[in-house]
Amino acid sequence: MNIPIQPAVTNSSTKPVEQVAFHRTELSVILSLYGRMVAAGEWRDYGISCLREVAVFAVFRRTAEMPLYRIEKRPKLRLKQGIYSVVGPGGQVLKRGHDLKAVLRVLERKLIRAVD
Repeated sequence: MNIPIQPAVTNSSTKPVEQVAFHRTELSVILSLYGRMVAAGEWRDYGISCLREVAVFAVFRRTAEMPLYRIEKRPKLRLKQGIYSVVGPGGQVLKRGHDLKAVLRVLERKLIRAVD
């Protein structure tokens, strides 16, 4: 069945849809942690979503699974609880705050292991 596709209409009066995205410096901090976790064998894949109200960096152990953790950026919460949050696999917020490095420390604890 063929569905007709209508071209997108652009008017000068309509605004483009705004998206929330990670800045280059934010991605640098996140990818640094991601690289260390991959080297430790904890994480294997990631995905990035840029939506209207939230940007999400999702971390996976395997590609076909649900994300282990989600690192979220919600600019509307900057005056309240903090713009960044780390969400666990069950949907619980593990850490929230205004400083990305401080929020990501909750995940860095996974790298610390006892040496025999």
